[in-house]
Amino acid sequence: MPSGHRQQLLVRAMPAVFVLIWSTGFIVARYGMPHAPPMKFLAMRYLLSAVCFLLWAAAARAAWPRDRVQLAHLAITGVFMHAGYLGGVWAAVKAGMGAGLAALLVGLQPVLTAIWVASRGGTVARRQWAGLALGLGGLLLVVWQKLGFGEVHPHNLLFALVALLSITAGTLYQKRFVAPCDVRTANLVQLVAALVVTAPLAALETEAVRWTGPQGWNVELVGALAWSVLGLTLGGSSLLYLLIQRGAATTVTSLMYLVPPTTALMAWLLFGEPITPLIVAGVALTAAGVSLVVRPPRAA
Repeated sequence: MPSGHRQQLLVRAMPAVFVLIWSTGFIVARYGMPHAPPMKFLAMRYLLSAVCFLLWAAAARAAWPRDRVQLAHLAITGVFMHAGYLGGVWAAVKAGMGAGLAALLVGLQPVLTAIWVASRGGTVARRQWAGLALGLGGLLLVVWQKLGFGEVHPHNLLFALVALLSITAGTLYQKRFVAPCDVRTANLVQLVAALVVTAPLAALETEAVRWTGPQGWNVELVGALAWSVLGLTLGGSSLLYLLIQRGAATTVTSLMYLVPPTTALMAWLLFGEPITPLIVAGVALTAAGVSLVVRPPRAA
């Protein structure tokens, strides 16, 4: 297979791979949460991920951002997209919200993004608005069903809202202010900024990290941390960075609509979180909405 054709296939596969990887973040929260407080877990994740990116960038002699302004822009996106988003999700799950529902609430990001783009004079086609409406309707069906299980209260809902606003603001900010640069050094700067914000919060947590159990090493905690670093940060965050650089904000964030259904399926398989016919209908509406948003316009 020619290298050019192989590269095109890889580019086309990026959205699907991103959705699969990103969806596991909520599952990792469920696995790691019983054994570590959220901010301590995330601080360890950011530190280990930053070390990995530093070694990777040094080995590849990756280029650094061209000036201090770009470094500052990357640091701000890191605070939003790592510290704010992940901190909110983990805190919501720690406060009793199910992994599937946390994903659903954060999945409202495409609607907020489209409203912001339109309010700033950007173009959101009617077809895309229709797709966003369908996706929102699908999410509302699933959320309405989930409300009956008593997993939503003002405390964890506030944390989920912080996560939603943070990932939306971070995506829009990166698209607007961050110039294209090497994904390895960009992620490194973002992670260090997130660590600076998260470490003081971790120091305030009184709960200890339980590395060992009756059978020795805590496999669930070690596995959750390893996948968080290698899969979610090195893989998922890098893909999100590249997708934002390549595509329009509305189109890229519409992929987030596919994360909640994927997470709900994973949560059902792994934790027995219920899936009802109403949830299935919501998933179908969501998928139809995303197809309208990401489908390229017809040639005139």
